[in-house]
Amino acid sequence: MARAERIRIYDVARVAGVSVATASKALNDTGRMTEETRKRVKQTAAALGFRPNAMARALTQQRSFTIGLLTNDTYGRFTLPVMAGVSEALVDQGVSVFLCGIEDDATLAKLHLDAMLDKQVDGIIATGKRIDRRLPVDLSHLPVPVVYAFTEGPDDAVTLVSDDAQGARDATEWLQRIGRTTLAHITGPDTFASVSTRADAFHAIAGQGAQVLHGTWSEAWGHEAVDRLWTGNAPRPDGIFCGNDQIARGVVDALRERGVDVPGDVSVIGFDNWEIVAALPTASLAILGSTRRVVCSRPCASPTFVRRFPIPSITVAMPPNTRTESSATSLGRSFRSEERLSSRAVDL
Repeated sequence: MARAERIRIYDVARVAGVSVATASKALNDTGRMTEETRKRVKQTAAALGFRPNAMARALTQQRSFTIGLLTNDTYGRFTLPVMAGVSEALVDQGVSVFLCGIEDDATLAKLHLDAMLDKQVDGIIATGKRIDRRLPVDLSHLPVPVVYAFTEGPDDAVTLVSDDAQGARDATEWLQRIGRTTLAHITGPDTFASVSTRADAFHAIAGQGAQVLHGTWSEAWGHEAVDRLWTGNAPRPDGIFCGNDQIARGVVDALRERGVDVPGDVSVIGFDNWEIVAALPTASLAILGSTRRVVCSRPCASPTFVRRFPIPSITVAMPPNTRTESSATSLGRSFRSEERLSSRAVDL
């Protein structure tokens, strides 16, 4: 099959009846001309299927209009929602995002980083599987800005993580507000910083005697934890706060297998707002919205969950007295280190 010829700006100018210079200015919203001329040129370009030469555009504006996203979260549980939010924020600016998975391989990470720099990306976003581990590559002293999301960054870097303590407090207080008196927290391994933070916040509200069970981030662990709670000597809980939605789904299934009415007899809340679980028609659990679509060009409205529930804030950590800006959008004001935002989205 013959390849269609690329439509050039010369073709647009010829069909629109203007010079190449006028066509270029019209398409870039620069220069002086009548609105009728500018509109005619743009309509002609659209009708012909004209696409600007990205290489020429980059050369002229000294930008590649690309952002690199580097991650060791190859499953995509955290990274894909971040990438979706970044892409949504930048698409209207003509900026593309490309993802490089590095596992935990330092050699692979360096290879992808060098490729990003060779392609002259305008910036890099580093994301990971947990907030207390760094990616296996040094991103300091790069010639482009670097932002860290859901991974540990240097002390002088801009880092975005969810406020785990606030989220845990909100979940526990909600269980108490609806009349639950015997609470339990089923969560992941205690080697995770986020797990320890949430457990401490849970105990601060529910009391030090409230049960906390640590296991894997899985539905199977949710099943096993319910078995321990129902066969043990301690009072059975009527409210369960789960460390993620996979655990919560296992908990709900295990309770139903035992004939327990959820949420009639036991209320269950999961921390994450994972769409796969939140969309289940038989989930019967409340979802605490730690939505990881964290970057957008303007504040985002709170989404609707299985039950309406406040979302935890995003914590932005950055050096004191600094201002974060990019060529696309900016925070618009300075933030103090570890300032907590009321919205789940901030401008970058």
